[in-house]
Amino acid sequence: MNCDMCGKGTDEVYAALVEGTEMHLCNGCSKYGKVLRGIKQQPKKEKKPKIIVQKPEEPEIIQSIVEDYSLIIKRAREKMKLSQKDFAKMLSEKESLIHNLETGKMEPSIKTAQKLEKSLGVKLIEEIEERKGADSGRKGNPGGFTIGDMIKL
Repeated sequence: MNCDMCGKGTDEVYAALVEGTEMHLCNGCSKYGKVLRGIKQQPKKEKKPKIIVQKPEEPEIIQSIVEDYSLIIKRAREKMKLSQKDFAKMLSEKESLIHNLETGKMEPSIKTAQKLEKSLGVKLIEEIEERKGADSGRKGNPGGFTIGDMIKL
């Protein structure tokens, strides 16, 4: 147990009254207060090692917006014969958002893409399965240059 005053770990601990406060003190610090009683140490329990069973990693599904989202949105809106203004009102969005999406200046969030998919009847979100675990290690890294590669240089 540790002394409340000096923090030293010791086997002998005393309950002592120091300036009106009961504290657990070591033999050296107990002289600063009135010793009320000795505290018996409880035998330390041996900690059993925890057994961790690792489950095989399930693949993580990542949602991503398709590359040609701007053309898909524009063509579907024009097919419905709606202006950007009318389409924006229908979605309860700003006209500038629709314009920026159709020109490719802005990529829609997943939530907005889901709203667009539902109203236009098109597919804007693709799901990519990413595996984690032993087979996700970097072997040859066909993906290109990483920050770690840059640091090694």
